Amino acid sequence: MRILVNGKDESVPDALSVAGLLERLGIAAEAAAVDLNGELVRRAERAARALKEGDRVEIVRMIAGGSGADSLVIAGRAFTSRLLLGTGRYPSFEHMRRCHQASGTEIVTLAVGRHDLAAPGAANILDFIDRARLTLLPNTAGAYSVREARRLADLGRDLLGTDWVKLEVLSDQETLWPDVVGTVAGCRELVRDGFTVLAYTTDDPVTARRLEDEGAAAVMPMGSMIGSGQGVLNPLNLRLIKARVRVPVVCDAGLGCASDAAQAMELGLDAVLCNTAVAQAQDPEAMARAMGLAVEAGRLSHRAGRIPRHDHAEASSRGAGLGGA
Repeated sequence: MRILVNGKDESVPDALSVAGLLERLGIAAEAAAVDLNGELVRRAERAARALKEGDRVEIVRMIAGGSGADSLVIAGRAFTSRLLLGTGRYPSFEHMRRCHQASGTEIVTLAVGRHDLAAPGAANILDFIDRARLTLLPNTAGAYSVREARRLADLGRDLLGTDWVKLEVLSDQETLWPDVVGTVAGCRELVRDGFTVLAYTTDDPVTARRLEDEGAAAVMPMGSMIGSGQGVLNPLNLRLIKARVRVPVVCDAGLGCASDAAQAMELGLDAVLCNTAVAQAQDPEAMARAMGLAVEAGRLSHRAGRIPRHDHAEASSRGAGLGGA
């Protein structure tokens, strides 16, 4: 029979008891509390409590308090929000500020660009970012070689005083496709120099594993091409990446609307990063709020556990109706 255990679909023997399930999973009885279909099963009752098809079992343990049981943790830092937002292409810096606030994001990315010498007193983007609340993640956008990515990373670290960097090494200007060879090499070099690297990459599980092996703090596979709005084109690849790496997996690039973000989170990914989908929306502030809610809903849906797919109908009200005449 099939049951849900901590949100995961499991096949177990018929009439297995709660105690038998714990034993089957290798969990000591004294180290767990068990909730069956929303009801506590006390330790003395576990051996006599048989499981049935479709049961939902939650097995919990004590954990360290402080950061919350479902925080996003990157390089030892915990975040409540699983939505990362960019800072480019907004109608104005004020629009950007309001979108960051509406979304609930706690991490924002910034690119490195030249000062406009013709307008030395122009508005500074940092004046519109709440640095007491938001973690700044400089990126190497615009780099087409490891050397250029390293240069931008060094400039970002000096400008913002942070070792965190979103590594981007791109292959060409038409597709903005990640150069995976350069990305792996760049990750190796930056990690060696003390950077905390979040690496933007393709949806290739092999490359994701190599980035983790090189010390990436998170891997950020693309949903689709940057700014394309095509959403998640290869959900299977993203699931494979999540199953094969231990660091957080952040879906980055190509999302177009809130349902795209929810889909990425329902795949089991740890977070979503988007920019254009919010900044270029007809109502950026509303889309920012929608993205924040979609990420929460997608995460909750993933943890709740979807029903199995069937090739046939299955009535929700069994035995309903008066029968044929």
